[in-house]
Amino acid sequence: MTDILMPKATAVWLVDNTSLTFEQIAAFCGLHPLEVRGIADGDVARDIRGVDPITGGQLTREELDKAQADETYRMTAIVSRHAELLKTNKPAPKYTPVSRRQDRPDAISWFVKNHPEVTDAQIAKLLGTTKSTIDSVRNRTHWNSPNIKPVDPVTLGLVGQLVLDDLISKAAEKKNRDDAKKGGPALEPIAPEPVEPEFVPEERERRTAEPTAASVFGNRDQDYRA
Repeated sequence: MTDILMPKATAVWLVDNTSLTFEQIAAFCGLHPLEVRGIADGDVARDIRGVDPITGGQLTREELDKAQADETYRMTAIVSRHAELLKTNKPAPKYTPVSRRQDRPDAISWFVKNHPEVTDAQIAKLLGTTKSTIDSVRNRTHWNSPNIKPVDPVTLGLVGQLVLDDLISKAAEKKNRDDAKKGGPALEPIAPEPVEPEFVPEERERRTAEPTAASVFGNRDQDYRA
């Protein structure tokens, strides 16, 4: 049976507009025959308006005619493009063989010791473990703490080398960005203001006075006497 959109509304329409048996309608709509009987008796889906599966593109007229002619015939729904789009493609939960489950604490210990920048959420997702287990390994409250030793998860066969390298690289980049946001740009030191030299009138007169022969060549009379 293919899942259809609005199964109860479709069942209401089939009950009101066809001669199909309750079992045929139930099989097509994915309902229990007693639920279809309740729809026919008015005890179920009272406020639901019927939806025509033929105009809705979920059933062909040929399929309906075959089913009405043969009570044992079970109709096949048309695969709805909209129904396929509404389905979420969630990845299957990661499964770790029982023989390797005892290796996860060793891998957690390796992350805690060598890569503190990797968050607990990233470790839990990569190894298929829980945050409480990570905390117990970090705080050494794990039931097997005396036997836990840091071991590379690639060596343990839990992850591939490329996946591990990509995770560590992303974690390091995120930590650098967070550290930059917390520290902010470094402030440049303020240069001291220049100090204006004290004005000395005599010094100014000395600098602006025209040079004399005595100041340039010295006092020759004193040199001869010497």
